[in-house]
Amino acid sequence: MQAYVYKSLRKADTYVYLATRDDFARLPEPLRTQLGTLQFVLEVALTPERRLAREDATVVRGNLVERGFHLQFPPTVEDPMKEDWGTDA
Repeated sequence: MQAYVYKSLRKADTYVYLATRDDFARLPEPLRTQLGTLQFVLEVALTPERRLAREDATVVRGNLVERGFHLQFPPTVEDPMKEDWGTDA
């Protein structure tokens, strides 16, 4: 299965995978408005053995089949001060 990946120029680190290139009509209107302009960045074959950096390829394929798109949000950033640093200060 081919996927076409676009980045949002309005929302940092937010990407949209589409089953069909430039098929933005698949995206709900409120989502299109929030994302703003989408810039094409990658065409990728989503095979069962394909590993993606931040997403589960099986989930992406499922969303592409079911909805025609998959939305990838920015990774959450953990507060580094929550960790136990091993000090008893």
